[in-house]
Amino acid sequence: MSIASGPSLRSLTRGIERLGRRALDFVLPPLCLRCRELVSDPQSLCADCWCELKFLAEPLCACCGLPFPHTLGEGVKCAACLAWPPVFDRARAAIAYDDASRDLILPLKHADRLEGAPVFGRWMANAAGDLLADAEIVIPVPLHWRRLAKRRYNQAAILAYAIAKKNRLRVDTASLIRPKASVSQGEMPSARARLKNVARAFAVAEGCKARIAGRRILLVDDVLTTGATLNACAKVLKRAGASSVSAVTLARVVRPLSHSL
Repeated sequence: MSIASGPSLRSLTRGIERLGRRALDFVLPPLCLRCRELVSDPQSLCADCWCELKFLAEPLCACCGLPFPHTLGEGVKCAACLAWPPVFDRARAAIAYDDASRDLILPLKHADRLEGAPVFGRWMANAAGDLLADAEIVIPVPLHWRRLAKRRYNQAAILAYAIAKKNRLRVDTASLIRPKASVSQGEMPSARARLKNVARAFAVAEGCKARIAGRRILLVDDVLTTGATLNACAKVLKRAGASSVSAVTLARVVRPLSHSL
């Protein structure tokens, strides 16, 4: 009896893997990440749900990534970024935050629905573009330890690892911490309240400044609403010596140009 080797062994292995996937799909059929209807591929959306998502692409504000209705020229910034320049250098988001994307993000954030993280990470990596290519370290926006203990995971960290995995970047979950427990930003009634809520909420951990100094940081979070959280994080990272701090989120709120960020 001869032992299979080379191409024949690889073919046998692939055949076994295909059978295994088919058996798993029979027991646990792949479902749409949003509506839970049957789909052909795991970690995917059905055609209807896919069409409802609004992916963000050029033309965008060169700073915060707000989508423009038409091309305004290279390097153009939105009115908000010109009037109130953010602390972070640049930000990008994969999709608009609306009813369709909310059905993906809230389960990820609050209901242990982590199966979509790999595909979300791919969307975010595509949106980040040269921000990702320029980054040296990926840092997720941290949770306060009480909220982390209650939730058992940090969705921003899950997304950070999904982004970094295929781009061979280091994820640092220790340097940026949240020593101040604040109310969820989603409960804040205004941009001013959001700014006040995260004031002094973040810090660079003791002994970690050397990891940050001179580095190009890519912050990761789930949603950009007013930019208050990303600004608060960027502020302490730059104080610790980061050479640049950019950010990528899964989604962002898209407001009229005069009221953005």
